Amino acid sequence: MKNIYSLSILVFIFVFGMSCNPTFYVPNTQNVPMIGEKGQVNLSIAGNANQVEIQGAYGLSSKFTLQANTAFYVPRDLDNGNGGGGKLFELGLGYYKPIRERIIFETYALFGIGGMENHFPTTLTANPNTTGKISALLNRYTIQPILGFNEKYYSVIFSSRFSSLNYGNYKGSLIFDNADQTEYLKANRINFLIEPALTVRVGSEKIKFQLQVMHSFNLSNDLFKQEDDLISMGLNFHF
Repeated sequence: MKNIYSLSILVFIFVFGMSCNPTFYVPNTQNVPMIGEKGQVNLSIAGNANQVEIQGAYGLSSKFTLQANTAFYVPRDLDNGNGGGGKLFELGLGYYKPIRERIIFETYALFGIGGMENHFPTTLTANPNTTGKISALLNRYTIQPILGFNEKYYSVIFSSRFSSLNYGNYKGSLIFDNADQTEYLKANRINFLIEPALTVRVGSEKIKFQLQVMHSFNLSNDLFKQEDDLISMGLNFHF
């Protein structure tokens, strides 16, 4: 397990720490709480080398749940000063139904708000009349179905996020590869995403190690400047 953990950290650094192009979207970990009854609480602390996330869910009744998520993207800048970051805050209402003794179905309607920024000082020499920066606010509307198998010491969960990702309130002026990135983002301000994910949890009844892998399909523009894959790890608490 220690070797797997070390290898995963190296994968995180390689995948998320080597970007040298503007990036306008990075998917966050999907909150898959597996609520099975009224009053249950599920908390997760997850992320990777470049992002930190806190997620929670609560069983409101015998059918409905509430979840809240935060994500902060704080990758280290490259040696030349180029980099970026962002944040997301999300809230949603869900419906859940135990199908069999250890199989649970959930579905959530989620709304998130946040923002992102990119700063590329290396572009200023060739484009002295620009700021070398771009930022924008974003919102995301999501439907997220979940189907999971929940044993005492492990869980296997399949989920998918169907989202409309929208940008606005653009600021800054960044020219990258002879292209105005503000105009690029305006031209791609609406994006429809499908993001399937697999989550595995292993541990004790109340505290488990969590690993999630996800892929983001952009149906509006498959060449949109975003991260397509996410691998995150963390701890999950279920009470």
